Amino acid sequence: MKSKSNLEKIFESGKFAVTGEIGPPASADPEVVRKKAKILKGYVDAANVTDGQTAVVRLASWASCLIAKEVGIDPIVQMTCRDRNRIALQMDILGIAAMGLNNMLCLTGDHQAFGNHPKAKGVYDVDSIQLINMVKTMRDEKKFQCGDAMAVEPRLFIGAAENPFADPLEYRTPRLAKKAAAGADFIQTQIIYNVDKFAKWMEAVRDAGLDKKIKILAGVAPIKSIGAGRYMQTKVPGMDVPEKCIEQLKAVPKDQVAKEGIKQCIEIINRIKEIKGVAGIHLMAIEWEEVVPEIVEKAGLLPRPQFS
Repeated sequence: MKSKSNLEKIFESGKFAVTGEIGPPASADPEVVRKKAKILKGYVDAANVTDGQTAVVRLASWASCLIAKEVGIDPIVQMTCRDRNRIALQMDILGIAAMGLNNMLCLTGDHQAFGNHPKAKGVYDVDSIQLINMVKTMRDEKKFQCGDAMAVEPRLFIGAAENPFADPLEYRTPRLAKKAAAGADFIQTQIIYNVDKFAKWMEAVRDAGLDKKIKILAGVAPIKSIGAGRYMQTKVPGMDVPEKCIEQLKAVPKDQVAKEGIKQCIEIINRIKEIKGVAGIHLMAIEWEEVVPEIVEKAGLLPRPQFS
C-alpha cells in the first residue's frame, strides 16, 4: 500500500498548504539541519532541503532530509540534473524511497559556473521535465527509464518548480502544462513580490485547467534588508521585485527594515490566499528561519492540520 507523505495528505484534505525550506551546511555538521528543522516544526507541513543550491557544495539533500525527518519534519528531497546522469538519478530515487522519504522536487539545477567549483563538469543528461517523467514511470509503471522492470517501486510524491515571471512570459503556462503532463503532482513557484503579475499568470493557469491537474504552491519570502531587495531586483534572473517594495523598506527607520520585510511578506500571503487555484505557499527564509513561526501565525495559517 502506498505510503503517503504529510504534504500529500494536506492537499487531499483541501487545506491550504504551507511548506518551508532548509539550507544545509557547507560541512558535515548535522546540528545545523536539526536546529533549522526544530524551528520549522509545527509551522510547516513539509520542508525542502536544497540540493547544492547555487552550485555550492553542501551536505547532501537526502542526508539532510533524514536528519530533518528525525526531528519530525516531512522532508522534500531536492534532486538536480546538474550532477547526475540517468543511472545515478534512478539509483538515488530508489535510495530515498527505500529510506522512507516520500516527497521529491525535480530540478535542473543552478549552473556550476555560479558556484564554488566553476570548473566542475555539468552532467545534464536529462532535464527537469524528463526527470519528472522518469520518477512517474518508476512509481506508476515499475519500470526504469531503459524499460527494465523492478520489483518494488519508489512511492514518491513528485514536485517541480516554475517561474511565473521569467521571459518569455507566453511560455510560462505551456511549460507548466508540460510538467503536469510529465507527472508532477505539485509545483513551487519563484518568490512572488509582484502579486498582480502572479494573479494574471494564475488566470492563464485556470483557463488552461492546470489548477485542477497540479497543486500550486506560491513562493514567498521576507526581504531582510534594502540591499537584499535591490540585489534580487537587479541581479537575480527571473525575479520581479516592484520598486514599491523597495520604497516601503526605505520609508522606515533602518532598524525597522527587517520588521517591514516580514510585514510585507504577510501582506503578500494574505493576497495570495484570495487567488483562486492556489493550493498553498512555499515560504523561503533560508538563514532566517526564526521568522517563519511569526509569519505563519500572523498570516492566519495556524494551527497546521495533523494526520495520523
